Amino acid sequence: MTWVQALILGLVQGLTEFLPISSSAHLRIVSAVFFGDDAGASFTAVTQLGTEAAVLVFFAKDIWRIVLAWFAGVGERLTKRGAPDLPLHDQPTMKLPVITAEHARVLDERAQRELDYRIGWYVIIATIPIGVLGFLFKDQIRTGARNLWLVSFMLIAFALVIAAGEYYGRKIRPLEQLTTRDGLIMGFAQCLALIPGVSRSGATATAGLFLGLEREAAVRFSFLLAIPAVTASGLFSLPDAFEPAGEGLNASGPQLLVATILAFGVGYASVAWLLKFVGKHSLDWFVGYRIVLGLTVMGLLAGGVVSAT
Repeated sequence: MTWVQALILGLVQGLTEFLPISSSAHLRIVSAVFFGDDAGASFTAVTQLGTEAAVLVFFAKDIWRIVLAWFAGVGERLTKRGAPDLPLHDQPTMKLPVITAEHARVLDERAQRELDYRIGWYVIIATIPIGVLGFLFKDQIRTGARNLWLVSFMLIAFALVIAAGEYYGRKIRPLEQLTTRDGLIMGFAQCLALIPGVSRSGATATAGLFLGLEREAAVRFSFLLAIPAVTASGLFSLPDAFEPAGEGLNASGPQLLVATILAFGVGYASVAWLLKFVGKHSLDWFVGYRIVLGLTVMGLLAGGVVSAT
């Protein structure tokens, strides 16, 4: 891998990771079309550490609050098991938030702590499916799943799923009404992102829309849900990124580091932009782009311009 390739791929990773257009598909397509090779699943996973670091920084206060609430909640339930005043973690927060003059929802301290405790559990529970499937099918994910015919098909097929989620989703349930069932369903939806072309944020957020969650609530939880899975995948793939098992671009340590740092910077801006965007716009804006990109790649494949593998 050259430095130009590393910089371009790091930039692509940062721009596309959080948008519902599949960063892994874009890295696969860009490396094939412009560089005539595949950057590899391991390079993708490692540079995702940069974008996940952006999530950690952007949501640092929320994450710290959730971690503290989870440990405090577990401690309470171990020492006061069965106490009637302790709500079950799979029940929605019963206290309604206060609407401020800026139209933001603010929970009182106890209700916020209860919500954070439950979200901590939801992230843990919802991460189990992708952890198991990712381990069982790791070889297929790095080889056959990166076929450009499959990638382009999934770009188009899941664009229709996103459109259906926007059309049929009621989008009336705030984050305070998230339940264990919601978290588990969104966790299984995250498994679809193991296939390049689906999009992790697109899969989980769309599942949230089908469950009736507000668009911003679904996107926000999808960001939190991705943290453990993507971080684990990146760390697990780190050794393979230096010595890819198959053919493909081989990045050096400094190139991986710079690409990851670039992905972090661009990814941070992308998170901020997307959360503002979904507050006023639907995900349908990305549907047309996915379809056009998928059809374009299919045309390049049919014309022999790029190779599927």
